[in-house]
Amino acid sequence: MTGISRQLAEFATDLRYEDIPREVIERTKLLILDVSGVMVRARNDAESTPAMVRAIERLGLATGECAVPGDHATYAPSAAALLNGTLAHSLDFDDTHAEASLHSSAPIVPAALAAAEMTGASGKDLIAACVVGYEIQIRLSLALGPSDHYDRGYHPTATCGIFGAAAAAGRILGMDADGIESAFGIALSQAAGSMQFLADGSWTKRSHVGQAAQNGLMCAVMAQEGFMGPKQAFEGKWGFLHAYAPNADEAKAVAGLRTKWQTMSLGVKPFPSCRYTHAAMDALIKIMHDDNVTADEVESIEIGLPKTGMKIVSFPEEAKHNPQSVVDGQFSMPFCAAVVMREGTLLWDHYATHLTDPKTLALTKKVTCVNDPEVQALFPENMAGKATVKTARGTFSALVDMPKGEPGNFMTAEEFRSKFGGLAEPYLGEEGTERFAQAILGLEAQNSVGAVLAAGRPQVEAAE
Repeated sequence: MTGISRQLAEFATDLRYEDIPREVIERTKLLILDVSGVMVRARNDAESTPAMVRAIERLGLATGECAVPGDHATYAPSAAALLNGTLAHSLDFDDTHAEASLHSSAPIVPAALAAAEMTGASGKDLIAACVVGYEIQIRLSLALGPSDHYDRGYHPTATCGIFGAAAAAGRILGMDADGIESAFGIALSQAAGSMQFLADGSWTKRSHVGQAAQNGLMCAVMAQEGFMGPKQAFEGKWGFLHAYAPNADEAKAVAGLRTKWQTMSLGVKPFPSCRYTHAAMDALIKIMHDDNVTADEVESIEIGLPKTGMKIVSFPEEAKHNPQSVVDGQFSMPFCAAVVMREGTLLWDHYATHLTDPKTLALTKKVTCVNDPEVQALFPENMAGKATVKTARGTFSALVDMPKGEPGNFMTAEEFRSKFGGLAEPYLGEEGTERFAQAILGLEAQNSVGAVLAAGRPQVEAAE
């Protein structure tokens, strides 16, 4: 029987654009649009970006022809993949897969974009490559068991993402199955991404997703040039599935391949915070709307989460009640709940305001999190959340089984455009934002991905 590494390599090379269902193609274009808007804003607003750009410049990698949305400069392919991948994940506003507990576009789209500019690939080539990357990355996380993987301290977006990035880049480079399988083997020695950032709000969650994009591209190029990687990168004795989780299920890595499209199970974020906070925030918004509850009357808030979410956004309790940075806030359920109660939503710009707001921080300390059995029963199929708000006039509760943006509660075209516009317009202008959006949404008609990315350059006026 053919091993799963070979099966996934053959899938990466054999999948034809014409064989991808129309709904998957349309969904992929929306995902590329969504993450491109995040890149634009993060290039200009994320506090970690200047240091990353300076490092790239110092290393002599800001001299190539590959584009970064929201940036006038161009970069070497590896640097563009690194920077775009880091930007895509810098706001924690990029797409997610509930059951696999990861983000997909952030490591995969940047690697595919760089490979496309290296080769002059078309929009159809880019779409097919991203689908290949999504399907492989997601299946690897499902096979690992994401909760077990997290327990070992790994971030599956990055560890699984490098393989998806390698496959996507290899597909665009025109590699055969032998080459892709070798690229998987090279990537095996580079699959990384530690959750230690949660301890102090550091920026590495952003960078190791960018490194997954960069290294995935480099693994594909190395393999194409004849550098040999080991076979059976996933199922081998010292392969990925055995080394990175205690109870991996290899069959899940190829289950439904070519028939069940995991790409359609990706959700998009209306809020720039950890996805595990979203359902509970939706529940709080529902309570505010239905029961006219305001922040000023809150005596206490209890948030119900699944166990995996508890590990990430509620522990350690003292740190989550005292966020010191944007990253701390993004991964603090109490803080996100407090902002939503005060603002009725959570926007990227709210972090700068509320991380030092005494009223918000006081409200944060009124929030407790519990592993709710009703929420747990809905996980992992749904990242459900529950909110219970106690006030002097009564206690109000709401359960949201499927947060806004999940496939079963997907954002409308208008909501997509609104999110993209809110992210891109401050730097691309209204006309530039529309031009960039139209180029992405019409990808299948584009002969050059480079021309699409050119539409994502900022207006001259915005850079002065």
